[in-house]
Amino acid sequence: MTATIPTSLANRLSGLLRGEVEESVRRRAEYSTDASNYRVVPEVVAFPKTVDDIVVAQSFAREEGMALTVRGGGTSTAGNSIGPGLVLDLSRYLNNVISVDPEARTARVQPGTVLTSLQAQAGKYGLRFGPDPSTSNRATIGGMIGNNACGPHAVAWGKTSENVISLDVVDGMGRRYTAEKGTVVPGLNELVDANLAPIRTHSGRFSRQVSGYSLEHLLPERGRDLAKFLVGSEGTLATVLEAEVALVPMVVKPTLIVLGYEDMIRAADAVPPILALKPFAVEGLDRRLVDVVERARGGVPELPAGGGWLMVEVGAFEGESEDVVAERIEAVLAVAGTPSFKVAPAGPESAALWKIRADGAGLAGRSPRGLEAWPGWEDSAVPPEHLGEYLRDMTDVMNEHDVDGILYGHFGDGCVHVRIDMPLSDPTGVPKARAFLEDTADLVARYGGSLSGEHGDGRARSELLSRMYTPEMMTMFGQVKNLFDPSKSLNPGILVDPDPFDANLRRPYARPITGGGKKGGGFAYLEDGGDFTTAVHRCTGVGACRADNRANGGFMCPSYQATKDEKDVTRGRARVLQEVANGSLVADWGSHEVMESLDLCLSCKACSADCPSGVDVAKYKSEVLYRAHKGKIRPKLHYLLGQLPRWTKLATVSSAVATVANKVMSVEPIKKAVFTVAGVDPERNMPGLATQRFSRWAKKAGLGTDADRTNTKYVMLWADSFSETLDTTGARDMVEVLEAAGYHVLIPKKPVCCGLTWITTGQLDGARAQLGELLNELAPFAKNGIPIVGVEPSCTAVLRDDLPELLSEDPRSYIVAENTYTLAELLLAPAPLGPEKLKLPDLDGVKVVAQPHCHQYSVMGWKTDAELLSRTGAEIVELAGCCGMAGNFGMEKGHADISRKVAESALLPALRENPDAVFLADGFSCRTQAEGLAGRNGIHIATLLSGGFTGS
Repeated sequence: MTATIPTSLANRLSGLLRGEVEESVRRRAEYSTDASNYRVVPEVVAFPKTVDDIVVAQSFAREEGMALTVRGGGTSTAGNSIGPGLVLDLSRYLNNVISVDPEARTARVQPGTVLTSLQAQAGKYGLRFGPDPSTSNRATIGGMIGNNACGPHAVAWGKTSENVISLDVVDGMGRRYTAEKGTVVPGLNELVDANLAPIRTHSGRFSRQVSGYSLEHLLPERGRDLAKFLVGSEGTLATVLEAEVALVPMVVKPTLIVLGYEDMIRAADAVPPILALKPFAVEGLDRRLVDVVERARGGVPELPAGGGWLMVEVGAFEGESEDVVAERIEAVLAVAGTPSFKVAPAGPESAALWKIRADGAGLAGRSPRGLEAWPGWEDSAVPPEHLGEYLRDMTDVMNEHDVDGILYGHFGDGCVHVRIDMPLSDPTGVPKARAFLEDTADLVARYGGSLSGEHGDGRARSELLSRMYTPEMMTMFGQVKNLFDPSKSLNPGILVDPDPFDANLRRPYARPITGGGKKGGGFAYLEDGGDFTTAVHRCTGVGACRADNRANGGFMCPSYQATKDEKDVTRGRARVLQEVANGSLVADWGSHEVMESLDLCLSCKACSADCPSGVDVAKYKSEVLYRAHKGKIRPKLHYLLGQLPRWTKLATVSSAVATVANKVMSVEPIKKAVFTVAGVDPERNMPGLATQRFSRWAKKAGLGTDADRTNTKYVMLWADSFSETLDTTGARDMVEVLEAAGYHVLIPKKPVCCGLTWITTGQLDGARAQLGELLNELAPFAKNGIPIVGVEPSCTAVLRDDLPELLSEDPRSYIVAENTYTLAELLLAPAPLGPEKLKLPDLDGVKVVAQPHCHQYSVMGWKTDAELLSRTGAEIVELAGCCGMAGNFGMEKGHADISRKVAESALLPALRENPDAVFLADGFSCRTQAEGLAGRNGIHIATLLSGGFTGS
């Protein structure tokens, strides 16, 4: 276990800063890794509120002999944003665009500013920051400066270093100054002048030479630009306090040309002649990557024939006529060497094509062989004229070492991205990974390339620099470090005196945790080899969960958007659970650190859909609660809300009992007393009980329970516990809609529950018992081809997702999962599953505010519902993001503020802006939230459709 810093030391630092200083085990676990393969536990984490806080903290670390690592979004794939001493997170407070000067085309920004924030401010003046890495919606400017980030448009606008004008910094000696052209650091110019020949020979040889220190910027003929030199130094020389950056005009009439080739290597061969035509971007895309995206997203736009593609963007530069665009398109096609192409002007089609590339970058965490794929050699670069040859040889080296990965990248700059399935799942594979990385480092050096093309060297590649640079250059790097940071306190182990690249690896030392999918165990983790540890290590740390993606329809991660605390984001939770797996910092499932980390997780499952790696914290939370409380007395709330269907079943045993219960719980003092004792937020309303269960209504309506007729189009309508005992309207209206669509509606012989509330509170054996009864009732129908249609989205999602995971050894689980549908899926399915002829109501003139349930969005998707509603002619305002109730989460004591904050992200503003619209929410909890916080009653999609039929 890593030793804890003495409390007095943390307290002293806290007394010096305006920002927070933390040394808790949980916080240190959250900051022990980034998007790399490494785990280095810091002693303390601080969140500076001012520039002076940074200066004071850096001075404190130097005086105390502590290592200092500065961090932004923590998305480094090289391990250069983690360290053993004091870690400063600049993204929490120092995240503002200070000013934009449209005349000078410059901006001043704080180092924790997320790139998209800068782009939004600059965009008001028709300007943008040139470099645009794929992590731009969570990567910070400070991090981009640290790594010398690029992105696809570096072909046109250059690396970050070429777009930085000046930097306000404090170096390792505590000297604070503005780094720009002509800034003098004692001894630096003399060192450069004494080594002009090797610098001119070995530094700045091609556009993507990012590895090592970029000494070429200090040459006299380059104007001795200290700012540009510091870019890419990975926080080892100075800390950025503020940056002045150059802005470029927006692209005029950008047009995407997709060129198809037999494979990626032949695509790479075609790059050099295209570069002469001034493209804005030239990206490489592998067939295998497209296949991954297609499987994950359910489809991709049509591409021209090929096994590898170049995505070439052209347009008009400022001052050029738009006519030049057509000329550039013709010129590219003339030299491309392929008859296979597609041209897509700016618009939905080109955006969808670019999205393949963006999605693929996040989804390449598994190799084509289905093995975990890792960074480490994800960023090499060679001069573009050698790219095809390099890829041929690199493929041979991969084959020799029996590793694989999916190639893509910034081919216009010769930069190759690939995550490789090196054998890092246990310690025995580490020497094999070392041998592969040493061979590939030698290979890139033979081509005059760079170990890193934009991500930096970090812990992953610094040891390999001696294979790329001469001993003379390596000595010079050490001398430079000594001029800025003689105490070696700034990001030690990086670039100079590096740690071994196979030290401090995270994954090999995590123990397997298996045994699920049956009674006495947790989930089966069918896609992770039955191993919880493998599942939580899906988190690669790329930080997509930190981005606010609601504008693009994303739902992840509602708690982080409410608190902006790493504790409350998918990545932070995964990191704490990874500590449970390695048994070092945190070994107890029920520890305070684990429970605190998971407390504000809404179990919305959005991460399972939006996370590029498929992390499912809702599932992991249930697993943790199961293992933590197994065989022990549980929190009272687990017995009340966690077994809610049991109590609502008792309370609705008769109409009279339900009526009395409703009256009693409508008395405010009684309700508050009961809620307080049970651990429920006393300010919440008590949902009313149904005075007639749905099953009783259905039997009175003459619905059958057996498929005893031939030539009949049957459907099994499954009313979950919420639809059976709390709000039966949606289930009743589904009967009307299904019958109107030509179905003969069946119901189970007895009401059955999916165990959702047991699952969310980690009572997995109880959930299995409920699901076992459900299989007894529903499996015979599914086995005979009768579709099951669910009413409540979260319960339908249980049958589609959780059922096989909890009863993995029961073959009926898979049959039911494959034959369960939402109403929209069934109605729009082709016959014979779907209706022979679908007649929908005319809802022209009806405005609908639609809140998709998180579990439906994550498991089944809401696109089919959107398509169904569009056919009615209704005007749909589709919300993105969780409603904030999330089942039992919003009802629990202590969650009210977060629940409301989450609701304010989309739901409540939309209801205020559309007071006369129909509020559509299939989820019972979504309707409860809207009624409790906005006084708006929501309806089920079946109610909307049946109302349309009747004209109500």
